[in-house]
Amino acid sequence: MTAHHPLETKSFPLEDKSAGGDPAVAHAMTDLQGAFAAFRETNDTRLAEIEGRLGTDVLTEEKLARIDAALDTARTRLDRLTLDGRRAPLGAGNPPRDAAATEHKAAFNLYVRAGESGGLKRLEEKALSAGSGPDGGYLVPETIERDVLTRLARLSPIRALATVRTISGGQYKRAVSVTEAVSGWVAEAAPRPQTDAPTLSELSFPAMELYAMPAATQTLLDDAIVDIDAWLADEVETVFAEQEGTAFVTGNGISRPRGFLSHDTVANSAWVPGKLGFIATGAAGAFPAANPADVLFDLIYALRAGYRQNAGFVMNRRLQSTIRKMKDADGNYLWQPPQGADQSATLLGFPVTEAEAMPDAGAGSLSLAFGDFRRGYLVVDRAGLRVLRDPYSAKPYVLFYTTKRVGGGVQDFDAIKLLKFAA
Repeated sequence: MTAHHPLETKSFPLEDKSAGGDPAVAHAMTDLQGAFAAFRETNDTRLAEIEGRLGTDVLTEEKLARIDAALDTARTRLDRLTLDGRRAPLGAGNPPRDAAATEHKAAFNLYVRAGESGGLKRLEEKALSAGSGPDGGYLVPETIERDVLTRLARLSPIRALATVRTISGGQYKRAVSVTEAVSGWVAEAAPRPQTDAPTLSELSFPAMELYAMPAATQTLLDDAIVDIDAWLADEVETVFAEQEGTAFVTGNGISRPRGFLSHDTVANSAWVPGKLGFIATGAAGAFPAANPADVLFDLIYALRAGYRQNAGFVMNRRLQSTIRKMKDADGNYLWQPPQGADQSATLLGFPVTEAEAMPDAGAGSLSLAFGDFRRGYLVVDRAGLRVLRDPYSAKPYVLFYTTKRVGGGVQDFDAIKLLKFAA
């Protein structure tokens, strides 16, 4: 491979939270580092076999595949332990702020356990809102909604990278300029020439309905020791995160957010506002056979310097497995494991986010994204998480139809670049 100059990088902001000396996290971190060391050793053997015999030993390939799978497993285990370790109990440190909040929480608990909705109807009528809104059901207490959104930010990969706005209406609109800013230099006493007005375009981000329907037995609801708030949050967070994770990447914008891969694309050399630019690998469905890492550098430098400072890669684990085998001209692996429990793996010094909704490498696929997603992608949350209790549809279970409204889409088309696996 050809030599390259070091890149100036800056990682995504990370929460300043440690594992707190948790031995399970420390053990998982050790396993991850050990797995990567074994991966490097086995891959080096594979490369030596290619150079020496123009082919690889089947046993070496199988061993490398097993170690690669173990590396993914170790990373997943570390992520789960880290998430569990820093997850505060529901509502911890967030007591109800006033008597009204305390009353709402008590009324909601009675509704969930026994189906008594009179208290919630009275409270929502007092707040000048309908007892059953267009989404159906009743608003959950603020502490539950806040904690669900906090957990989603840690579970949903694109939400964790994007800008998030909370709205009270059905959609969020913003004006963007589709032309360069009109400006220039002028002497102190010189006349100021009139400038052309900027050309503006309006972007709209409607909030779509996302739902989950956890089920509980009446025995669980009657158990006074069970924390119903925590149970409800635990049941819906993973489902919401999985649905969001797919929609923010590939969603078509119909009854769901619009994913960044669903927007129009164009070769980066012909980029225009309103489309995402891409760099082609030069080989259909694959990296080029010679110097495959060169296209990664092309992708990085397709992004303007102002965006590159806070940029990172987004890909799925299968493409990440392919890239793990790549080296630079000095024999150093381009992909490096995280250096701490709360940190990301890096590729060429930039953080890597694993998003399973990203497509596998195939002919013409857009399987790798690089950019500043904080500036490039917007997530909108409509305030209010609603629950409708249904004890009839699935007897003897009680269903809880839980809904939230969320939208999303690209807000800065120059902040995200894609790698297209095409000639």
